[in-house]
Amino acid sequence: MWVEILVGSSAAIISGAAGYLLSKKIEKDRLKIYEEKAKAKAKAIEHEAEKVLQNAHLQLQKSELALKRDFERKLEELKRDYDQRFDELMEKEMSLKQMFKDELKHITLEKQELKAEKERIQKLEEEYKRLKEEYTQKYNEVLEALQQQAGLTMEEARELVLQKVEEESRADIANIVRKYEEEAKREAKRRANYIIAQATTRYAGEFAAERLINTVSIPSDDIKGRIIGKEGRNIKTLEMLLGVDIIIDDTPNAIILSSFNLYRRAIATKVIELLVEDGRIQPARIEEIYEKVKEEFDQQLLEEGENIVIDLGIGSVHPEILKLIGRLKFRASYGQNALGHSLEVAHLAGIMAAEMGGDEVLAKRAGLLHDIGKALTHEYSGSHVDLGAEICKRYKEPDAVINAIYAHHGHEEPRSIEAAAVCAADTLSAARPGARREVLEAFLKRVQAIEEIALSKPGVKKAYAINAGREVRVIVNADLVTDNEAVLLAKEIAKDIEAGVQYPGEIKVNVIREKRAVELAR
Repeated sequence: MWVEILVGSSAAIISGAAGYLLSKKIEKDRLKIYEEKAKAKAKAIEHEAEKVLQNAHLQLQKSELALKRDFERKLEELKRDYDQRFDELMEKEMSLKQMFKDELKHITLEKQELKAEKERIQKLEEEYKRLKEEYTQKYNEVLEALQQQAGLTMEEARELVLQKVEEESRADIANIVRKYEEEAKREAKRRANYIIAQATTRYAGEFAAERLINTVSIPSDDIKGRIIGKEGRNIKTLEMLLGVDIIIDDTPNAIILSSFNLYRRAIATKVIELLVEDGRIQPARIEEIYEKVKEEFDQQLLEEGENIVIDLGIGSVHPEILKLIGRLKFRASYGQNALGHSLEVAHLAGIMAAEMGGDEVLAKRAGLLHDIGKALTHEYSGSHVDLGAEICKRYKEPDAVINAIYAHHGHEEPRSIEAAAVCAADTLSAARPGARREVLEAFLKRVQAIEEIALSKPGVKKAYAINAGREVRVIVNADLVTDNEAVLLAKEIAKDIEAGVQYPGEIKVNVIREKRAVELAR
């Protein structure tokens, strides 16, 4: 029995061991299969990763190439822009150097001319002194000879010589008297014409008011008191800065600005409109708005000049001349707008020059600039012809343009088809029916002459003729003119106006001396 039990146990053990070994073998084979699958999958993943890496590398190369091309393109653009700016700077530098060289040459020539003129005057003075001494010597010799030969005393010889000189000069005296009689007749005739003109001018008040005033609308009459200000401070500041006469009367919701200068009147109108809109009306704010409006007007003048030049197609023009072209809009000649007249002349001259085989563009340019000096006549003394020629010479305008400026008033003969066309076009534009009004121009010239007399005095900063020319307001530099000198200056200006200007009634000369101290609190 024990044997059976042992045999059974041994068989069970052997079968268990065989089963264990078989299961181990099966498990090992399964693990091997999993390992091979994992290796295959790893190879597939590795292959896929290599493909992704290759694609990423290709994409990176493409991006690098695109970035390189974009960099090279931008580098080329920057290089072109740099070269262009460098060329422009070099051109401006050369232009400035040439301008400086021309100015230096001009100053040198003026110095040489001044030195030559000084030497000539010195020689004339020496010659005059020599001739005077020689005359005195000859005169004494004649007296001595008469005294010795005729037995006359010194006094008798002198009387004899003077008598002889008087007899020889009698014919010359008669000619001088006849000359002055003729001049007196011409002066009497001119004076009679002047009186008639003054009488007829009195009836041109309505037309002058229409052309010499602007009306500013205000929302309510309360604004008038604020414009006047406490003790009149605001209106005094406005009139001093703007150079216009501000009339505040019973006219409802309106303020009247009066001045013969269209440019000053336009600036004044804009300044007061902005002050009324802003509501803060006091001296500091008035000065701030005035400076702002003046800068805006200067920019508008430049833009208007540029637009006109572009419309005419006459090429590039210096910015300073462009500003003056824009200022012609605020200038009138015999009641005719100077800019409108210049544009008429430019178009007419271009057509005539083209018909005669000349340069149409050059004729238009000369026609536009022939009266450019009129934009400067309110600030500088001298005729508009000389001022215009000087400004065009300064900014290197063609010789035909300068010749046209001189020729259109007969200072020179036209030397080209273009200049002759400008002269003819100027006459046509001025002579057409309704183009000009003589009475208003005479009034404007008289008021302008009053301002020029005041501005010619030393120490004067600004001068404004207001109140239709019946008052001139003169603002002087307080550092150069004392209170006592201001009184004398007023008398001098009044005396010069009496001597140099023909006017009805009387003109009030008001000299203003203001000392202002400004300091900043930080």
